[in-house]
Amino acid sequence: MQASTPAMSAFAGGPVLALGLMGSGMISAAAAGRFWVGVLLALLTGAGLTLFAYALAMPALPHPLSIGLAFLIASVSFAARGTLFARSALGRGWLIAAFVVAGEAAILATAAAQPGALPDWLLVLLPAQWANMAIQASLTGAGTFAASAALIALGGTAAATMLVAWLWPRRWPYIVMFTVWLALSALVYHWPGPLLPHTDLAIAAAPNGQIISAYGPV
Repeated sequence: MQASTPAMSAFAGGPVLALGLMGSGMISAAAAGRFWVGVLLALLTGAGLTLFAYALAMPALPHPLSIGLAFLIASVSFAARGTLFARSALGRGWLIAAFVVAGEAAILATAAAQPGALPDWLLVLLPAQWANMAIQASLTGAGTFAASAALIALGGTAAATMLVAWLWPRRWPYIVMFTVWLALSALVYHWPGPLLPHTDLAIAAAPNGQIISAYGPV
């Protein structure tokens, strides 16, 4: 099977877009202490990175509305986490957000560089990976339904996280939030769609033009 341009665009662009949304949305919401600031800046970042990719001759998006929905839900989810950090850590929320982004970026980068090196159960715990899966489904033309589990996970954890932020400093909502996070991670693990929960489709072009996935040649 020859490596298609959409597949390679998804492999390269999925993690970049996901981490761009996460970094801008979470850190800005934590720094400003405003949920809407995080959502707005994350969406602007996603749009800017997409335009930059077009400038580098990325092919037209097969499902623009699908990737727009993925951007929106991911932005809301990341901004919700930043809002919680702002309320729970006072002036240090942005620093915690930066550490979280750096940690998830390191894991996704490791998974991309060494497919199969990290277990599936670890990757599906990461909201950045959920966003990556949803974005890749749109870039490859699979559409919104293919990324349903990832989108549900992003939206569900956003709601649970905002519940904690709204009810802060009560601590019992944390039980709800962590329960929702683990349950939705299990959903993504068992219903990954066409995308492998390894890394970002875990696809790389081999010298002979064959596509190599985390589970071997496709």
